[in-house]
Order: sequence, then C-alpha cells, then structure tokens
Amino acid sequence: MKSIADKLASLLLAAGASVGVWAATAGFAAVHAAVNDLPGGPAVNQLNLGPAATKIAAEQQWLHWMMLIICTVIFLGVFGVMFYSIYKHRKSKGAKSADFHESVGVEIAWTVVPFIIVILMALPATKAVVAQKDTSNADLTIKVTGYQWKWGYDYLKGEGEGLGFVSTLDVSHRQMSESGNPPPTDNYLLKVDKPLIVPVDKKVRIITTANDVIHSFMVPAFGIKQDAIPGFVRDTWFRAEKTGDFYGQCAELCGKEHAYMPIHVKVVSAEDYTKWVDAEKKAMAAKADDPNKVWVLNDLVARGEKVYTANCAVCHQANGKGAGPFKPLDASPIVLDADKSKQLAIVLGGKGAMPSWKSSLSDTEIAAVVTYTKNAWSNKTGFLVQPSDVKAAR
Repeated sequence: MKSIADKLASLLLAAGASVGVWAATAGFAAVHAAVNDLPGGPAVNQLNLGPAATKIAAEQQWLHWMMLIICTVIFLGVFGVMFYSIYKHRKSKGAKSADFHESVGVEIAWTVVPFIIVILMALPATKAVVAQKDTSNADLTIKVTGYQWKWGYDYLKGEGEGLGFVSTLDVSHRQMSESGNPPPTDNYLLKVDKPLIVPVDKKVRIITTANDVIHSFMVPAFGIKQDAIPGFVRDTWFRAEKTGDFYGQCAELCGKEHAYMPIHVKVVSAEDYTKWVDAEKKAMAAKADDPNKVWVLNDLVARGEKVYTANCAVCHQANGKGAGPFKPLDASPIVLDADKSKQLAIVLGGKGAMPSWKSSLSDTEIAAVVTYTKNAWSNKTGFLVQPSDVKAAR
C-alpha cells in the first residue's frame, strides 16, 4: 500500500509540475506576444540588421549581404564539388583514382581567382571604413563619457556648446527588472531619464572616453560602435537622415549592471533642436543659484533628496546601503564626519567607481545632496553644508 501511495503522490507532483511549467510557458508566451517592435531599436524575433538611419549604416548592411552572398556561393561551390566527387567516385562503385600530375593552369586559376574575389570584397569595405573614420567638418561635437552605469554627454562645439548632463536608466525600468516579473513594454531597459538630443541632417562627431572601466557606445541604426576607454579619447560620427528615437546599449561587458546602461538618441528637426537648446540654457541659468545664499537645514535636505534620487540612488540605492563597488552612505564614517571637506572632495573629484560631479551639478545642488546624505536614513547628524562651502572647495 505504501508503494502505491508513493507512486500516486509522485504522479500528482509530476502533474502539478507539468501544469506549473505549462502555466509559466503560457505566461512567457503571453508577455512575449504583447511586446511590439521598437522603432529605432530591437524588433520581435529580429534576425536581420535593423533599419538604417544613416548612409554609413546602409553601406554596412549592403556590405554585410554582399559578402554573405559571395561566401555562400563559394561555400556551396566548393563543398558541392567535394561531396559530388566523394559520392560519384566512391570505392563501392569501383572507382579508381586517376594518375596525373599537377596542372599549372589550375594552380594559377585557384590562386588568381580567389585573389581577385578578395580584392573586389576589400575595395568597398575599405571605402566604408575610411568614411567611418572621417570625423572632419562636424556641425556638432559631443563628448560621451561612460560611467558605471550611465552615460555623460557634454556638448563641446556647435549649437548647444556648454550643455552637459548625465543619462541614466529610468527608475521605473530598474524597478521592473528587480521585481523579477516585468510587465510587457516595448522599450524595456532602454528608457532613460535624459536622452541625447541631436539635429537631423547634421554631422555629429562623438568623442568617447570613460571614467572607470572600458565601455562601448553603440547605436545600430547609425552604424556606430566606438569603445570608451579610461585615459584615452576615441571618436566616431553619424549624420541621421530622419527624425525619431534611436536606441543602443553599452556593447562592452562593464560590470554587474552592464544591462542597465542604455543609449537613447532623439533626433529632432533643426527648429526643435534650437528650441531645446534655448530651454536647456534657461534651465541651467535657473539652476545656477546664488552660491552666497544661506539655506536652512530643512530646505536644503528637501532639495538634496531630489538631487540624490536623480543622480545618486541608481548606484548608492535609495536606502543609502550601496552595492558592489559603491560604498554605503548610511552610517558611513566620511558622511558622519563633521569635517565636510572629506565628503566634498570625493563628490567634486570622484574616487574609484564614483564619478566627479564638479561639472554636472551646481554648488547649491552639491551642497544640498551632501547635506541630505548627512541627515538621511540613520545618519541624522544635523550637519549642514552651504553652497559657499562647495564654492570654496572647488
């Protein structure tokens, strides 16, 4: 009786497991079916390269198919002859090997013909590679800095010169990922808080570097992929031929949150780009608070919480506990220290995986976020850092 009961229980468990697997599979299929192609980004069941938005990307796609066709024809020709010969002249059919010496004509032919094919493949490929590296006469120059795990954009030349910001994965998408059960969304893990804005039909030079480890700036629709290496400067360029949103990701394994480092480039008309530049410059002017203003603790903490959420929480976490290479701020000896210069030195100059915020945040924003960390969570020090302190520490 016991063995029968055990078998019955095993069958029930197996049936339950099968139902669970079926339900999970059905749920995955339902989520997958609810996701649509993302214009400018990946497509559902994508097998081919995505639609090109630049001439360089179109040239790359043409080269891809041209070389694939040539290689396929050669493969079929060589292996077709080989397998035909093996089958037709097999020993079981009484075939006997021929007795002949090498042919000079054949030797020349199978040397010259492949050489010509390689040259014909190399000429258009070389032309495309040379065009990819020609970054001269750019209308706009943008420095792209890779951080763990976000992108920094600084407009160096052209319309918008002087603008700069950090682009981070949207908080809601990080929460989706951490929940383990993200709802269907076409731009999952590709939505950022601040996209890179560029004008259409303008040559944009991209200068890449990195603050910590090697990253790689890649936007498939533009046909660009350039490594961002600490201590080095590399460059590439693109000229978007149509407006819209285009997506990419860091293409170099840069750490545990590598998947949370998306790229979103928004291409707009020349008129809309000018409007955006004007709005950003006005916003910068508005953010440039008087560094001599004296703040009270509660107001500065409230301001600092917003700055922390937008710029710091992605690495140090909302609870201040830190993660991986990012030190916890809650109960941190440096944060608790009455000597404010220690924490200011790290925020302004950066340290390890921590980037420098000197050029990204104003004196008031830095004072606010430092004051917030000194009074958030379990810290409650009552210490206050004024913008004038930050100005003096720069």
